[in-house]
Amino acid sequence: MPRFPRNFQPGYCYHITTRCNNREFRLTRNECREVFLYAIKKAKDKFGFKLYALCIMSNHVHYLLEPARSEELPKIMHWVNWYTAMCFNRMLKRTGHFWEKRYHSTGFANTDTKRALNTLRYIHANPKAAGMQQGFFYDFSNYGIHDRLSDDGLTQWHPAFLSLGKTLEECAQKYRGFCKKYRPQPKPEKRNHWENKLLTGLKAKTKAKKSSPGQMKLPWDEWERTNQEIEEVAYKFIFANCYNPQFASIVLQAQQQGPLWMQYQVTKT
Repeated sequence: MPRFPRNFQPGYCYHITTRCNNREFRLTRNECREVFLYAIKKAKDKFGFKLYALCIMSNHVHYLLEPARSEELPKIMHWVNWYTAMCFNRMLKRTGHFWEKRYHSTGFANTDTKRALNTLRYIHANPKAAGMQQGFFYDFSNYGIHDRLSDDGLTQWHPAFLSLGKTLEECAQKYRGFCKKYRPQPKPEKRNHWENKLLTGLKAKTKAKKSSPGQMKLPWDEWERTNQEIEEVAYKFIFANCYNPQFASIVLQAQQQGPLWMQYQVTKT
């Protein structure tokens, strides 16, 4: 089946989704997510794009970004996917494709305020819709900078967010209320492509689907400590977006007592 050409337009931002190969839960480890944040930082330094929204789930990632030049979007995504695949395959001691197919992208004019706000909210609501969080705060999405007006070092406010009020506090208040009104749409039931009765019967006999392993501890091999640069990028993002601001202060005060990522795990448990 032929691939449809991408629609690159100046003044557009793009909602992008990338999934792990076979939709496997390969992004469950915090260390992988921290390296992913570092890769985004390197990509921003290299290509100079604007990142308005980011949410790292257990088997996929959502972005809302605006390239400096619209035709550079494929280069950005190729570099990010290549860099992270190389890192993750080494970290997880695996080979082969890490990301599934090519990334999915939907572009719209940066001046389309309604669509931009709906896209921001959809991205920020992903952890809640998946049952991973009760609210919208999530360590690996940038909802926190909109609610708390913090700085995570990677993302920035979309013009649509800034148009919600005359002050930043008013913008945050209105966006908070806008998010509380969100109701996830039920996903359509998957159907067998060929309507094969045999496949339908086999599907009925399969075991009940288990809950998402997004927050489960898996039997990984021992992990090597990350370097200081990765930690600095990751934890600035986490501290700005985590649910409890006091949590960030506790970890910051304990930075000199051991590996940062181990402190983070201990503090959360």
